[in-house]
Amino acid sequence: MIKRIMPKTIRGKIITCTGAFTIIIAVITVTICYCVFQTFLIRNQIQSAEYNLQVVSHNVSANMDNIINFNEWCTSNPEISRYLDAFKNQTKMPSISSDHAYLRMMALNAYDRLKEEYRNTYSHNYIARVIISPLNCWNYLQISDTASSLTPRAADIIHNAGFFEELYGANDYLWPGLEEDPFATLESGMILPIIRPVYNQYNSEIVGWTYFAISDQLISSYLSSFPLDDGSHLYITIGSRSYLYEDGIFKETPLTCQILEDISSNTVNSQASLVKLPDGSKRRIVTCPLSSRGWTISLMLSEKNYNTQTQVYLLLVGIIGVTIFVMAFLLVYMLNRTISQPVKKLKGTIDRISHGDFTRDSSIEWEDELGVIGRGINQMSEDVVSLMEKRVTDEKQKKDLEYQILQSQINPHFLYNTLNSIKWMATIQNAPGIAEMTTSLARLMKNVSKGTASLIPLKEELDLVKDYFLIQQYRYGGSISIEYQIESEDLYQCRLHRFSLQPMVENALFHGIEPKGCVGKVIIKAEKTEDPNSSPSLKISVTDNGIGMTEDTISKILTGEASPSADFFKQVGINNVNKRIQYDFGPDYGIHIESQPGEYTTVIIILPYSTPAED
Repeated sequence: MIKRIMPKTIRGKIITCTGAFTIIIAVITVTICYCVFQTFLIRNQIQSAEYNLQVVSHNVSANMDNIINFNEWCTSNPEISRYLDAFKNQTKMPSISSDHAYLRMMALNAYDRLKEEYRNTYSHNYIARVIISPLNCWNYLQISDTASSLTPRAADIIHNAGFFEELYGANDYLWPGLEEDPFATLESGMILPIIRPVYNQYNSEIVGWTYFAISDQLISSYLSSFPLDDGSHLYITIGSRSYLYEDGIFKETPLTCQILEDISSNTVNSQASLVKLPDGSKRRIVTCPLSSRGWTISLMLSEKNYNTQTQVYLLLVGIIGVTIFVMAFLLVYMLNRTISQPVKKLKGTIDRISHGDFTRDSSIEWEDELGVIGRGINQMSEDVVSLMEKRVTDEKQKKDLEYQILQSQINPHFLYNTLNSIKWMATIQNAPGIAEMTTSLARLMKNVSKGTASLIPLKEELDLVKDYFLIQQYRYGGSISIEYQIESEDLYQCRLHRFSLQPMVENALFHGIEPKGCVGKVIIKAEKTEDPNSSPSLKISVTDNGIGMTEDTISKILTGEASPSADFFKQVGINNVNKRIQYDFGPDYGIHIESQPGEYTTVIIILPYSTPAED
């Protein structure tokens, strides 16, 4: 697949690979940058939303705690408690007669004390109305944010309100959510009602109740300056009811969504989630506690920033695509100037050389890598010329050498013819010894000069040894003998190096038997050895009954430290044979010597068992 896509020219391959790598790197870079930017954008947006929500939460919590403290004061103040206990059976305000003057004074004192505490509460601007009433709802105390909003029989109205019984009977503060103000005017909005019973200061008897109407301005006053992006939605949850804050108005709207992922790792003290809305869209919501009363404020973040980021990303991809196209065009232009034209010129020079023009072209020797190739082509051209001239000279020398070799071959043939003439003359004159010795010498000389093969059958090597030993028998006057012990006929066909056994026999005669000065005998033994862990081997041993040799002498012979004779056969010594065997067959084969000084010496040759059939 890649071969079919990849162009055939080097320029095309470079452009394709460079373009592909550039596009891949660009896509990876843009993708990483986009992911990183999106991550930073999401984190910054969530943390910014969290900070703004916490500012609102802190202010609302502080004001609400102040209002709750004021309510706690109302339910635990002794004067308020005595007032409610004193008026629990009064159905109307006492007259100013002396009998009821103390009750009237108690009511005035309780009201003054309530009003003083109301004004000392710094959050009283968010308390639309305060009512402290006995159980019979007569003679109640009332404070409102405006004097004109005081309403007769206000305690009865609150007592009959739908939320009264639930809040009054609760063990603790209960938050029913925002309610319509029972005393609604054109200017009033939603209120958060608080109703708590008031107990006798001496026992657990309920003597009255308090009603606080908390204006929705407690929350909306801080949300009016909240930085709300287009597409963002702000939700307030009080108790079990949720409200959407929009255009300064709280609209009761359930916050229905499915949480897909918790992303609170981007926040510090708030909760953040990725949710799925009923319409299928996905949004991020940051939720922060609005007060210590279990209220929460949630901001559904706008997707406008993400859409803008996507547009920027697409624009960036487009810019990168145009940049890659421009770079590709410049790359083609540069490759044409720096590679295509020089390569075309180099090709022309090579074509010229192939047609027999070997002149040097200095115009292709630029100062770059292609210039190195150009100089190499010029050098090659000059080398070809030199090689051709040398070839002519070598051919002439070869003809001279062939003529010299032809001349040198005349001498051995002349020597063979002369020895044959001596042999026939000795035969005619009835001198068989001279005839045998001449015949053996002729065969030896012929073996020395004729063959080029390095490996020959054992039979041929033994014939050479027999000729050599026959000559030596005439020399020693018949005082030496040789015995051949060949284990089987097939061993005669085993291969070994030419002139492997003759040096061993020569060493036995000259260095073993001759110094001893007695009748000597040489035994040549050949046998096949079997080893279950390796291939079969040919073992040839040459044993003489000479003076033997020491371990030091054996070491010198095998390492080649012993001084060789100028004689041809002595030059082909034991060390030479050992090296030839190991060069051809490896270190597992070769020669080792066993000797007992004054008794014998045995030279053992280990060779691979190899016959012509196996070759």
